[in-house]
Amino acid sequence: MSGPHRLTGIPASHGYAKGPVFDLDTGSQAHVSTGHPEEEARALTLAIESASEQLAALAAKTVGEAADMLEFQLAMLADESLSAPAFALIDQGASADGAWSYALDEQIDSYEASEDEYFRARSADLKDIRQQVLEALAPAGSLAVPSGAILVGDDIAPTRFLAVDWSQGGGIALAKGSSASHVAMLARARGVPMVVGLGPVPSNFDLPVFLDAEHGHVLLGPGGEAEELFHRAAEAFAVRRRAAEENSANPAATADGTPVRVLINVADPSDVERIDIATCDGVGLMRTEFLFGKAGGLPDEETQYRAYRKVLEWAAGKPVTIRTVDAGGDKPVPGYTVEEGNPFLGLRGIRLSLARPEIFRVQIRALLRSAVHGNLKIMFPMVAVPEEFAIAAALFAEEAETLANAGGEYAIPPLGIMVEVPSTAIAPELFADVAFFSIGSNDLTQYVMAAARDNTAVAALNSVHNPAVLRLIASVAAFGQANGIPVSLCGDAGGDPAAIPALLEAGLRDLSVVPAQLALAKAAIAGVTL
Repeated sequence: MSGPHRLTGIPASHGYAKGPVFDLDTGSQAHVSTGHPEEEARALTLAIESASEQLAALAAKTVGEAADMLEFQLAMLADESLSAPAFALIDQGASADGAWSYALDEQIDSYEASEDEYFRARSADLKDIRQQVLEALAPAGSLAVPSGAILVGDDIAPTRFLAVDWSQGGGIALAKGSSASHVAMLARARGVPMVVGLGPVPSNFDLPVFLDAEHGHVLLGPGGEAEELFHRAAEAFAVRRRAAEENSANPAATADGTPVRVLINVADPSDVERIDIATCDGVGLMRTEFLFGKAGGLPDEETQYRAYRKVLEWAAGKPVTIRTVDAGGDKPVPGYTVEEGNPFLGLRGIRLSLARPEIFRVQIRALLRSAVHGNLKIMFPMVAVPEEFAIAAALFAEEAETLANAGGEYAIPPLGIMVEVPSTAIAPELFADVAFFSIGSNDLTQYVMAAARDNTAVAALNSVHNPAVLRLIASVAAFGQANGIPVSLCGDAGGDPAAIPALLEAGLRDLSVVPAQLALAKAAIAGVTL
């Protein structure tokens, strides 16, 4: 290849990186078979043990949903029924890597064909486990990621992302992938530049690759003016980031002095241990899915109470908005969610909670008890009609009465709803009795545009900048302002510097972002004149 070549995709995590290419898809060819079944069996045994040790080490320094995923994979690797078919193939003369790949591929096909949503979703874990063991079978050091490398491939498993030392720089350039994937969220949380949806990316390219994840470009062998422009843009981005971090403790306001509250999204209570409450205005979204779907089963009341109380006490009186469990869709929970043909349009969010009141009541009691420890607000996800809010609110009243009769300490917090179903955004006047609205830009956008947020093929349609999406956001903000109902936004768009001007122009004055985006979000707000 001669001269500069540009590939264009979708920014998934803003930033810049320059480095050598590392091909994510070369691991399965590295093992050299000895031809002896006993030695191949031993090689596979050692590889499984090595992969388990690496997963355990990652799990020990990881929190939240990523840690839960790693624990699940460890449990799967420890299950001898998973590896038994591979060892049987080795006895018949297969190589360790060939046997493992064949056995896992059959399991993956079985999971993907399952009628059970939970098993279909877990097929990604099996693919990850397959690759982990294949890499452990490779000669030592043959698959090590060079410092500062640009990882290139169709997609990247969360464990591969977590295993890389990103402190030395580097980035990710994917042919497929999604800006809403778990890895994309990890990349944003850690400030790793990432671009998805690029189409085929050459991996046999010797010169450094230039990754512009602010605009979604990958430059192959730029040189000359193109390289100079890249370095200018990268330095300008670094200057903006440093300035933003230096001012991150200051209250957010637009260039003309309009105050804007910037809160954070919390996926796990341990998230707040690394955050100074002085740098934000509270928690705009605390997810509760981290408590569900664990190997030990559904969480009891005391487990939930302790998790909620920890964040409320950390917030020191600033508001903490906790979302009731948003299971279903792409978040199956064994023993809770149900098998459906189209789970994104099925029994998820508040619909599922109301369908399983015995589970919902446990969460309600934990929330009511924790409310005495801080400034708690509760919001219900996926509300489509007023009856859903009314029934959920009635359940809170019933459980409050139960706690009162038992002499328990509790408080009834303000109850609001997520605005992520188009019916709610189109007719907010039907929900005039809620305490607040919180716009979920991720789901609202995918439902308005009929474009799945995790589908690369329609990723260009899944944009909060679309006039139809912005018009709905502006309509909800205007209704809230006219009727004294606070309106915030807690989706990914709230932390996107490119989207913030449009969101403020739509009337929003409360944004909730992932902690890693806090400083740049405040800086973007400061650059807006209303």
